[in-house]
Amino acid sequence: MNIYRQQLSRLLVSASLVTATLLVPFSISANDVVTFDNGQSSVQSTDRLAQRIVIPRIQLAILLDTSNSMDGLIDQARNQLWAAVNEFSSSTHNGIRPILEVALFEYGNSNLIGQNGYVRQVLGFTQELDQVSEALFALTTDGGSEYCGYVINEAVTELYWSDSNHDIKSIFIAGNEPFNQGPVAYQSAIRSAIEKGVTVNTIFAGQHGDSASSGWQRGALLAQGDYMSINHNHQIVHIDAPQDDQLVRLNQQLNDTYIPYGIEGAQAIVRQEEQDKQSNEVSTGLLSQRIQSKASPMYRNENWDLVDALETGTTSLDRVEEESLPVEMKKMDKTERNNYVAHKAKERKALQEEIVKLTRERNQYVAEKRRQAAPSGVTTLNDAIISAVRDEAKKKRFVFEDN
Repeated sequence: MNIYRQQLSRLLVSASLVTATLLVPFSISANDVVTFDNGQSSVQSTDRLAQRIVIPRIQLAILLDTSNSMDGLIDQARNQLWAAVNEFSSSTHNGIRPILEVALFEYGNSNLIGQNGYVRQVLGFTQELDQVSEALFALTTDGGSEYCGYVINEAVTELYWSDSNHDIKSIFIAGNEPFNQGPVAYQSAIRSAIEKGVTVNTIFAGQHGDSASSGWQRGALLAQGDYMSINHNHQIVHIDAPQDDQLVRLNQQLNDTYIPYGIEGAQAIVRQEEQDKQSNEVSTGLLSQRIQSKASPMYRNENWDLVDALETGTTSLDRVEEESLPVEMKKMDKTERNNYVAHKAKERKALQEEIVKLTRERNQYVAEKRRQAAPSGVTTLNDAIISAVRDEAKKKRFVFEDN
């Protein structure tokens, strides 16, 4: 089974019954038994200090209105994805780093199928954040009918939500049309969410006063979630910092440590570079935020990168068919292949450590620049998501390093 190899000693502090993915981030011994219940994984150890250890999850389903007036909302999502990832990467539950899974839906676009409620599941839950970035940059807007109840119901019923009440499970729906439109009552959709332990948070893209009559605040109250109104047309300003040039150089070296395998690998390595490029085209500051995310535990690519795959136990070199290997590895024997992957892993770890140090310095510089500037007083999509997740995290005993 898939086992994420890290030091067991780091995880012995936790015996909480929080949920996990099939990738369990620690090493197991020959005396440990891997068990699977309802699609969740845990390790039961003969060691009395660790009877059962499981990995917490943060599951976020983002539901974006992509009708005509929502270009600013999508821009904010693109510009603030990596800032949100960096925020969540500082969290732990009983000393264990959680896994972040993001799903994306669009609704209210006239190019979508009316029989499906003008709703499209863009991505199911994924840990591959480059896919999320790619999907956000691909979204376009067009006029349509915005059915909030319909899209909430789709997210509740079509996604694979965790069975654990200890995990963070949140839907964020953002838009600006009346909340009660469409063939599915939002009250019914929210009841279904509550039954699964999923919190629905509403983000009204407009003036706070306009939301009172449109049902967005009532929807959040019914769901026991957070409600916020945002200025979706506010342009996100990224601050350039002295560390940016060095971070860009380190990022190029970091990309060279990825070893794509299989058809998915060939596509994913191109996607990784393309998302670097698209972030950089917005601003160097956004690229630096993305680079920080790439050095964090939240950036997981075991499905296509051999370094991550071997570290997590997703596969082994013995199980990877030769035609799935990159060209440079096909000429190597078994020992050379193992040494090659080990060298890339060591190189990546050193680069990530250097990136973490630089981004810490960069974040201090940016924070000081923001303190010197007049506060905008504007609430954005990222502010709403981070605030709501932190509220839920506190209830479920997640801890953020700055707390």
